[in-house]
Amino acid sequence: MKSVKSDNAPAAIGPYSQGVIAGGFLFSAGQIPLDPSSGQIVEGGITAQTEQVMKNLSAVLDAAGLQWNSVVKTTVYLHDMADFPTVNEIYARSIGDARPARSTVQVAALPRGALVEIDFIARAEG
Repeated sequence: MKSVKSDNAPAAIGPYSQGVIAGGFLFSAGQIPLDPSSGQIVEGGITAQTEQVMKNLSAVLDAAGLQWNSVVKTTVYLHDMADFPTVNEIYARSIGDARPARSTVQVAALPRGALVEIDFIARAEG
């Protein structure tokens, strides 16, 4: 296993890695809307939070030398499913032409009161 770390994504706030490459895949940790420089949740509601999450995920991909077209699966965790249309629009814009499989679930709460968290699995070899 190999850890992936980016200074352009928030540092881990617990005993985990931003990403791990194993078995030819990159598994990301869930990214919440933390600003990497301040370590704080970005202000601006679901739009700003989703944009930050996608930037954080892109930074992890970049640190592994990958792009969104390598991502095979994402999971989106929403505090409120009513935010889905906004999240979906920003997600689609962020991933471009990539079309990974995706699951979206509503959860009771997310770390630090975040409104959205997303993780991915990407093909890291071949």
